Amino acid sequence: MPDPNLSIMVVDDARFSSALIGRVLQQAGYRDIRYAGSASEALAALDQRPANVLLADWLMPEMDGLQLTTRIRQLDESGEHYTYIILLTGSDGDSLLTEAFDCGVDDFVNKATVNEQLVPRVRAADRLCGRLQRLEQETRRLTHNVSNLEQRNVIDELTGLGNQRFLRQHLGDALRQLESRGGALCYLLIGLDDPANRRSRSEGLQRELLYNVACRLRNMLRPLDALARLDDNHFAVVAMVDDLRECSHSSFRRLHDSLNLKALKTSEGFITLQAAIALVGVDARDCPASIDTLMRQAASQLAEARSSGRIACQRLQQTQASAS
Repeated sequence: MPDPNLSIMVVDDARFSSALIGRVLQQAGYRDIRYAGSASEALAALDQRPANVLLADWLMPEMDGLQLTTRIRQLDESGEHYTYIILLTGSDGDSLLTEAFDCGVDDFVNKATVNEQLVPRVRAADRLCGRLQRLEQETRRLTHNVSNLEQRNVIDELTGLGNQRFLRQHLGDALRQLESRGGALCYLLIGLDDPANRRSRSEGLQRELLYNVACRLRNMLRPLDALARLDDNHFAVVAMVDDLRECSHSSFRRLHDSLNLKALKTSEGFITLQAAIALVGVDARDCPASIDTLMRQAASQLAEARSSGRIACQRLQQTQASAS
């Protein structure tokens, strides 16, 4: 049975189309249905009250469905919420659908099959939203428990990520694994803005930004990648890969673009950061390697990364490699 209280928003600049979709949903038993005639109207409404499911026309004036999806994901990020997004489209082109999935779209309904396909797709979204809510409750419970464990001395209290101690422990384990089992390691040092920008913000806004950056990094990285906050201006990532060739600009370009091109929503509006990323690659041939040498080399590359606007990539300098 559908959940009649499932929050649904319909976004379409054509009133006839919105009315048709609303009628289909009401006949299926859904009651909490809101309507928006444009993407900007939808964003304003969602900022006040999020929706579980959003149905939007792909082609709209002012802002299309993909652009709307990107903005909604920013809202979700800051609000610890997930909106299930279904786009209504008249096209089935594989390349277009692939692009849409990359932007964060969850599902599609062809306009020609709305009467047959819409309700089953919304019911599938309904089930997923229920699971996500339960997972969110479990995550909050686990987060509370973690804060009371002794190992919290390796947890950054603001973001829930690892701290400097965690990073050094993880790097040591990873380097020993390289030496014994082979493979490669990518160490990324991420620097945010310059000190002048940081000083211009209130302490509360800076903490809010750091938390939001941590959420974005967590969403962009693989589950097994290690992520740590080092201080008010730096994060670090340790990623184990099969081959040193994966420690390249292209492997982490989406991460770089996400930090630099997509604004973060805060209580004081959207803020765009400037993030520099230095990447140092290590493989078994560079071992034994020093943790301090690896971290220093990445730190020395940040200025180049900031001036070039690209990820600064290097292999660990073998002449400097030594036992940790």
